[in-house]
Amino acid sequence: MGKAAAAGLDVVAITDHDTTAGWDSAAAALPPGLRLVRGMEMSCVGDGEDGAPVPVHLLAYLFDPNSAAFAAERERLRAERVTRLRTMTERMAADGYAVDADAVLASAGGSAGRPHLARALVAAGVVDSVDEAFTRLLAHNGPYYVDKQDTPLDDAVRMVSAAGGVSVIAHARARTRGRLLAIEHIRRLAAIGLNGLEIDHPDHSAPDRELLAELADSLGLIRTGSSDYHGRNKRVGLGEYHTAAGEFERITDCASGAAVVGK
Repeated sequence: MGKAAAAGLDVVAITDHDTTAGWDSAAAALPPGLRLVRGMEMSCVGDGEDGAPVPVHLLAYLFDPNSAAFAAERERLRAERVTRLRTMTERMAADGYAVDADAVLASAGGSAGRPHLARALVAAGVVDSVDEAFTRLLAHNGPYYVDKQDTPLDDAVRMVSAAGGVSVIAHARARTRGRLLAIEHIRRLAAIGLNGLEIDHPDHSAPDRELLAELADSLGLIRTGSSDYHGRNKRVGLGEYHTAAGEFERITDCASGAAVVGK
């Protein structure tokens, strides 16, 4: 939180993957003058432009963490992550890579993911960087990638709405990450309660930002921006991309599950 304040931000969101485990510690570390939006980035599956299922990340802001159906789904997603990571490390161990699943899971805290495994590979000297770990070993087309059963995107949007939260599709046109979510699926989601689209993101080109902005305006969706800061895992700096003040107010106006922390 100190880094966010030093970067000149007045609002920051915490959106760990499939968990709310960091909410309390983030709120406790909040310095004066900085406000905190508590949320989560949810692992989902939607309709790809090619008609096949595609992984999608859904940002859920200011929801009630005690909403029963949503809490149960988060627990299922975290269990999927543990099973997946163990399978990946077992396959690596069989090929001679010295990575311990229990150690990686212990380092992950509430939500184990490929970045934790990538850092373990760097520490073990298997690769020189997290980027290399993904490129060589952990990417979707990599030799040790294991799929997991993510939440259908329509169900996720409904769960967030039922929990009083605000749903925003993250980096919908991040072409470097692989296949893209179909625009028509976004239109269908808007009709069942989707609240927003992430427009300004380091993985979006200028033409795709323009496309998403026009789509958001046509559907009455909130426009958000985010640096998608993951610490040293990524080159992008904290606070390089923002959500406009007016759009932030739209988020808080839509939310009924949790309040912004701080003043």
